[in-house]
Amino acid sequence: MAVALVEVATTTRSFLMRDVDNRINRLLTQETGEFANFEERGGDPETGRPFTSASRLLTVFLERQYPDPDEELIGLVGTAGGDPAHIRQPHDIPGTLPLYRDADARRRIFDSPDSTGVLHRPQGEIRWAKVTIARPGGEPDAAFVVAIHPEREQERVNSVFRTLLIISGVALLLTTGIAWAAAGRILKPVRVVRLAAAQLTEQDLTRRIPIRGSDDIAALAETFNAMLDRLERAFAAQREFVDDAGHELRTPITIVRGHLEVMGDDPADREETLRLVTDELDRMSRIVEDLLMLAKTARPDFVTPQPVQVAELTADVYVKARTLGERDWQLTEVADLEAELDSQRITQALVQLAQNAVQHTTPGQTVRIGSRAVGGQLELYVADSGPGVQPQDAEIIFERFRRGTARRGARGSGAGLGLSIVKAIAEGHGGQVRLDDTPGGGATFTLVLNVPNAAPALEGDLT
Repeated sequence: MAVALVEVATTTRSFLMRDVDNRINRLLTQETGEFANFEERGGDPETGRPFTSASRLLTVFLERQYPDPDEELIGLVGTAGGDPAHIRQPHDIPGTLPLYRDADARRRIFDSPDSTGVLHRPQGEIRWAKVTIARPGGEPDAAFVVAIHPEREQERVNSVFRTLLIISGVALLLTTGIAWAAAGRILKPVRVVRLAAAQLTEQDLTRRIPIRGSDDIAALAETFNAMLDRLERAFAAQREFVDDAGHELRTPITIVRGHLEVMGDDPADREETLRLVTDELDRMSRIVEDLLMLAKTARPDFVTPQPVQVAELTADVYVKARTLGERDWQLTEVADLEAELDSQRITQALVQLAQNAVQHTTPGQTVRIGSRAVGGQLELYVADSGPGVQPQDAEIIFERFRRGTARRGARGSGAGLGLSIVKAIAEGHGGQVRLDDTPGGGATFTLVLNVPNAAPALEGDLT
């Protein structure tokens, strides 16, 4: 703004100076034109005849003129190279050296071959124009000179320029103050965001920014709060992972340490100890793999959907599940449609459900696997005929390291992470896991996934 104000003041001064120059040029042209016309048509008032003397012509003309305050009308009579005599009106120019008192300036103008010009002097500039008078019969050379001193006009322009600069400076100060205050109000929410970010620590991610209005700053605050929500969830998942890992790994480590400390030299004792240590290490390995799997569920690339034939996927899971144990495996139905799924993750989830069914059933009991399309949803399920899940355990079994009370006596040494992984895979596909009672006893775990425009299922006993 300072540059703009200075530019405005400078441009205004340039315009005013140009107006002064134009006015002076018009005045010089007007005065010399009037004299030339008087010289051509005027007559001596005493004789009534044309002027015969240049001095008389200049005297009569000058007596009838009324010059401006900064204007001089002078008649010069003399010879080239000498000091010409001057004829003037009783009119003084205030504040500067007048032309009629400056012999050197008069001679330079009189001797100049030009009709107009600018005379630069230490005492001040002169803009001049002249009309030469030549008479036959050896009459001395003479000239009519109009001289204008522009200092006062230029000083008035410079005064206006200085006034504009002062006003611009005051306006700049006022505008700066107003802009400072306005910018402070506008940027206050940004400062709040900055202060909130500075006060965030790993131990306290609960601070949020109040949202007021619906402008860009409010959108920024909303985005920042959403980022804090994601950070809080990420840190909570990290703490939960560390707590879970420490809790579950501490027991097998203690068992391994205890058995190694009491292991004797007896070969049978050493063999039994090695067997127990190996089992515990295998369990630790499974726990670590499951924890790493759960940690990956927060990544955006945890699920990579691709077009999958659901019927083929269901049949593949059935074939793989049959190797988990001697059960009465049944492929009850398949959905004949194509869906956007991560086939590896879905297979992992269904095989995990089948593994749970094996752990909670006995050889010969029935385990059914199938898929079906219901409206706009795809359901993939594993149903067992085991003891089922108690109503009070229906929610907690999907949490990490939680097992249902009715199934704790069942075989298996899982850490309670399998159903958490299944739930994460279902949610990664935008769906959920549903637990139902199996008719005749047992539990049915179903992956419910949204599949728009699903085709009707192909039903039937395919065992």
